[in-house]
Amino acid sequence: MQVESQGVLHPEIDFGSHTNPPVETIRAAFPALARSPEFIFFDNAAGAQVPQIVLDAVNHHLVECNVQRGGRYAKSREVDETIARARQSVADLVNARDASEIAFGMNATSFIRLVSLAIGQTLGERNQIVVTDMDHESNIATWLALERNGAKFSWWKMRDDGNLHADDLVALMSSKTRLVACTLASNAIGSIVDVAAAARVAHAVGAEIFLDAVHYGPHGLIDVQAFHCDYLVCSGYKIFAPHMGFLWGRRELLDKLPTFREDFIPDEPPGKIEAGTFIYENVAGMDAAVRYLETLGGSMPQNDETGRPASRRAALQRAFAKIRAHEESLSLEMLRVLEGLGAVVYGVADEKRVGERVPTLCFNLPSIPPARVAEELARKNIGVRDGHMYSPRLMRRLGLTQESGAVRASLVHYNTVEEVRRFGSVLAEITRK
Repeated sequence: MQVESQGVLHPEIDFGSHTNPPVETIRAAFPALARSPEFIFFDNAAGAQVPQIVLDAVNHHLVECNVQRGGRYAKSREVDETIARARQSVADLVNARDASEIAFGMNATSFIRLVSLAIGQTLGERNQIVVTDMDHESNIATWLALERNGAKFSWWKMRDDGNLHADDLVALMSSKTRLVACTLASNAIGSIVDVAAAARVAHAVGAEIFLDAVHYGPHGLIDVQAFHCDYLVCSGYKIFAPHMGFLWGRRELLDKLPTFREDFIPDEPPGKIEAGTFIYENVAGMDAAVRYLETLGGSMPQNDETGRPASRRAALQRAFAKIRAHEESLSLEMLRVLEGLGAVVYGVADEKRVGERVPTLCFNLPSIPPARVAEELARKNIGVRDGHMYSPRLMRRLGLTQESGAVRASLVHYNTVEEVRRFGSVLAEITRK
């Protein structure tokens, strides 16, 4: 069967009848995986592959309406409609109260800098910013740059158990705290942070919380209302979309945020946040990626009270429940493989705490440099990453050098237990050399 979306035909994917996702059916939706079936892609933290529905959406835009928005002719109006549809899709994905809280742009880093520059202009007496030693450098250095604006900094430090704890945040807070910046999940070691607890601590003293959801995005359901956050950024290319980024912010905060804008742009979101022209075809792809995830959640059941279909948010909730269940099995298999090889796993390594992590495993094999491990795996058609993972402060916290770092294998829901076992076999060969 085929369904039509934006004038593009693509195969319908039926995942709705399965408690857990049928991984081979999922993999068939990703052309890159089908073209290179022998290659094991364990570098998803650097960017995931895209399903056919996303390729179709990008192609449709470039072929049918590769024009500027805001015109009176049909092709231009279609661009306007695509952007509006994508904005609503991302609003549904993150559970925003209104689609106007979503802004599109190049990447998460550029949005972190945009917000940091704005906050730097409005520090006043509240000039303390809390950063962590577990975050991607983009969510640290952008805030540290505000020192010239009078910002003072406190460090929320990871415990030896491989995670941040809201209890440790309490002592750092004061009436001068303006903002807490932290990740939802570490891009290096995969730990998931209890950000709702952190938000409660921040809000208790009148501070705001800014979340980096880039690494969490493909693994878990984002819910800005449940997280009680004030700002959140994410990058589409980690969530099965092309290269682009988006920002969510509380409408009342975005209204007050001082930003650069051209005179003809109203001083209101989202336009005041979206300086210049962003990449429309990639935004179309982001819309399609949300529809892919919605489809993964299965056909929407009827609402018992109204008899109408339940919300697409419900489908997204089911999709991520399936994703989390499958990915926990991948994490467990990875932990067992690495333990059997005597590897040092950084972050959450206890199988009983697997729910506190995503399947991103940062590790080192005894006496074997990370670069050599990555090179040997590459020769066997397995893609991983080595180095500091753009988290040099975390590497130092782990007792590693920025130059050497560790090996990172990062999996998503289209990876398989069989791939993990093949990965383990190759690692075993490396340890025997």
